[in-house]
Amino acid sequence: MEASPALSRIGLAGLAVMGQNLALNIAEKGFPISVYNRTASKVDETVDRAVNEGNLPLSGQYSPKDFVLSLQRPRSVIILVKAGAPVDQTIAALSAYMEPGDAIIDGGNEWYENTERRIQEASGKGLLYLGMGVSGGEEGARHGPSLMPGGSHQAYSNVQDILHKVAAQVEDGPCVTYIGQGGSGNFVKMVHNGIEYGDMQLISEAYDVLKNIGGLSNSELADIFSEWNKGELESFLVEITADIFKVKDDLADGFLVDKLLDKTGMKGTGKWTVQQAAELSVAAPTIAASLDCRFLSGLKEERESAAEALKQAGFREEIGNVTKGIDKKRLIDDVRQALYASKICSYAQGMNLLRAKSVEKGWDLNLGELARIWKGGCIIRAVFLDRIKNAYQRNQGLPNLVVDPDFAKEMVQRQAAWRRVVGLAVAAGISTPGMCASLSYFDTYRRARLPANLVQAQRDLFGAHTYERVDRPGTFHTEWTKLAQKSSGVGALN
Repeated sequence: MEASPALSRIGLAGLAVMGQNLALNIAEKGFPISVYNRTASKVDETVDRAVNEGNLPLSGQYSPKDFVLSLQRPRSVIILVKAGAPVDQTIAALSAYMEPGDAIIDGGNEWYENTERRIQEASGKGLLYLGMGVSGGEEGARHGPSLMPGGSHQAYSNVQDILHKVAAQVEDGPCVTYIGQGGSGNFVKMVHNGIEYGDMQLISEAYDVLKNIGGLSNSELADIFSEWNKGELESFLVEITADIFKVKDDLADGFLVDKLLDKTGMKGTGKWTVQQAAELSVAAPTIAASLDCRFLSGLKEERESAAEALKQAGFREEIGNVTKGIDKKRLIDDVRQALYASKICSYAQGMNLLRAKSVEKGWDLNLGELARIWKGGCIIRAVFLDRIKNAYQRNQGLPNLVVDPDFAKEMVQRQAAWRRVVGLAVAAGISTPGMCASLSYFDTYRRARLPANLVQAQRDLFGAHTYERVDRPGTFHTEWTKLAQKSSGVGALN
């Protein structure tokens, strides 16, 4: 009689690109893994890759039952399928064969409340549940992603050794930490994606200004972004942007980037981030501006018609007047500083949203630790995340990144350049909604007194909503219209 094969340490169901790559990463780190997919050809494909990429300890399973029974107890199963109903279907298929103490780990971009519902449903069957954000795209999944697991602490402990090896490694540890209870892991990944939207928008605006006001070629842009990636802006997104400008079109003359349609797709996490910010009364204008830009980019035909209609109505481009005698070197340096300052505001908005949700849900999120696990593997990885980590370590109750002493100094040093860039863009008719939103956020947050006193007066006049005063406690209501008429002499003749 043949000996039965050794049981796998962990299982992974859902073998699209992310699932395959994460499974191979786990196997490569020395953890025997079983994989399963409803489509058998995907299982075969993954098994072949495991052989070709170094005879990795990976076994393919072709039914939910065989898959679950091939795992060591307590079993841990990662599922990487499309968010929503497919997750529920996969859980139903697998949990039929799972036993109390086994754990399900959902690695998809799931809405956090769905995860909280599934935690309840799983615990009814004695199962543990983790919702784990995975960032880094297919490359990160294969060679080291940033992982954001939230939910059952026991489920996390059962696979902590695996996650620590599989995650991206930075000088202060692996890019994974236990995030907190409930759907906190999914929520943190959602905000990560919102920050990513802001980052991408700000970089595209820097490109727009340099190209259309500075008149820079793709080759010059590639050099500038490569140079920026050696300094304070060093990050994954700046690095890949430099590469994009180098790629020649293989179907026609010129560079590929110039042939791409100016319509941006999206999956929905950015929209969720902005909706959550509104629900929690947290200002996130840079992230919201980036979302609005994606909506507007989708109106390609309308924008082309608008350009024509406004031209007929006499609209003239001012760009030529603005670009006359422009000092290119200074513009490049100004844009670098404007991009950096704008990014700080975008990250500050994301961090404040995380803190507000943490307070509401009692998650006790550690913002400094979140900045640390984003330093490697993920899409928003950037050298200045280390400084964000330090800012929260210095002051856990820091109300906003822009008032951390180090960041405050940098904002003050860069604000003149930032204003010059936004002013130039406005004069030239080049839209920079992200940079403008960041600058408005900074200017509103730093002002000790805002014109909100007038809004209070308006609300009290038309809706008797009352107001507070700066010079005495309590709430007040005034008959504004009557008093205004009296003081303007209406009725004085009666």
